[in-house]
Amino acid sequence: MTIEAIEIRKVALPLKEPFRASVGVFCARDVLLVRVVTSDAEGWGECVALPEPRYSAEYVDGAADLLRRFLVPALPPSVDAHGVAPALAPFRGHPMAKAALETAVLDAQLRARGDSLGRYLGAARQRVACGVSVGIMGSVPELLDAVAGYLAQGYVRIKLKIEPGWDIEPVRAVRERFGDDLMLQVDANGAYTPADARHLAGLDAFELALIEQPLAPGDLLGHARLSRRLATPICLDESIESAAQAAAAISLGAAAIVNVKPGRVGGYLEARRIHDLCQAHGVAVWCGDMLESGIGRAANLALAALPGFTLPADTCAAERYFATDVTEPLDYADGHLTVPTGPGIGAAPVKEVLDELTLASEWLGVGDRKAGRPAS
Repeated sequence: MTIEAIEIRKVALPLKEPFRASVGVFCARDVLLVRVVTSDAEGWGECVALPEPRYSAEYVDGAADLLRRFLVPALPPSVDAHGVAPALAPFRGHPMAKAALETAVLDAQLRARGDSLGRYLGAARQRVACGVSVGIMGSVPELLDAVAGYLAQGYVRIKLKIEPGWDIEPVRAVRERFGDDLMLQVDANGAYTPADARHLAGLDAFELALIEQPLAPGDLLGHARLSRRLATPICLDESIESAAQAAAAISLGAAAIVNVKPGRVGGYLEARRIHDLCQAHGVAVWCGDMLESGIGRAANLALAALPGFTLPADTCAAERYFATDVTEPLDYADGHLTVPTGPGIGAAPVKEVLDELTLASEWLGVGDRKAGRPAS
C-alpha cells in the first residue's frame, strides 16, 4: 500500500450544552481529523486531544504541529498499520497524534481489502451496551433532571463527573432518586490527592461500579494504597498510556478495572494489546469517550465489542453531545449501539457537512515527498 498524501483537517463541533469536568468546561469540540490517501483507498483517523493540555500533555494545535513537522515526514510512503508505530517511535510521547495517523492508515488498509475494523480486532458482539457521562452541574436538581433524561433514552449506566466539593452529595442524591439497581460510577479525572482517602471512602456507601482515576495520572503507588482503603473498585484512565503501564498497574494492585481509550494509548493495535493483557489477568476493561465525532465513535465501537469489554462503554450516540456530526448517525436503540460492519471503521465524513464545519485544512507530503493534494 503506497501513501500518496495525507490531510489534516480541524473541524468545530458545537456542543448542545456546556460539558464540565475537572479538566475544563467545553462549549464546542475542536476535532483534528487525519485523512490518508493511498493507491488503493483512503482512510480516516481522529485525534482526541483537547483544546488545552489539561486531560493530558497533548492539545489539538500541538498535535497538528507534530503531525506536520515530525510524524508525517517520518512515515515511509509504503507502510501498513503495524509499521506506523515503529516509524514514529523516535519521537517520544504524543500517543493521541500517533493514534490518529495509525488509525487512518489502518482504515485505508482495511477498506482496500473490504475488511471491517471489528472483524480485524476480533469483535465478539454486534451491539455494544452504552453508558453516558454526566458533567458537573450547577445544582443537584439540575443533575437529577439530566440523569432522568438519559435513563429515559435507555442508557444502561450513568457516570458522574466529580471533584472536591461535588462528590458525596450529588452521588447520594442520584442513588436515592434512582435506586440501587442503577449502574452508577464516578470519574474524578485525577482531582484528588492521597490525603483525600478518608473522604473518598465515603463513596463506598453508594455501591458504585467503580471510581475512575481519583488521583494524579503518575501516582500508581498512591492508587495501589488507596485501593486497599476503599471497597469501591478503582479504575485507571489517564494513568494508562500503554500495555506496559497497564501491566505495571495490575502488578502493583493499582487498578481493578482499566478504561481503554484508543487515542490515549496510541491507537487500536495497542488498545487490543491492553485488552488481551487485562483479560489474561482477570481485569475488566471498558471503552471510554473523548467527545469524539462519528469517526472516532465508529472505531471505538469495534474495540468495545471485543470479549474482554464487559462493562458498558462511554461511546454513546453523538446526539448526546452534538447537534451536527461529521458522519451519518450511528445506529442507537435500547441503550445499545450497533457495531459498524462496513469496510474499515465503517464510517466516513459527509462531504458537505465536513466542509461546513471545517476551520482549517492542510495537505502534507509523506517521507521526502512534497506536500500536495492528490488528483481526484
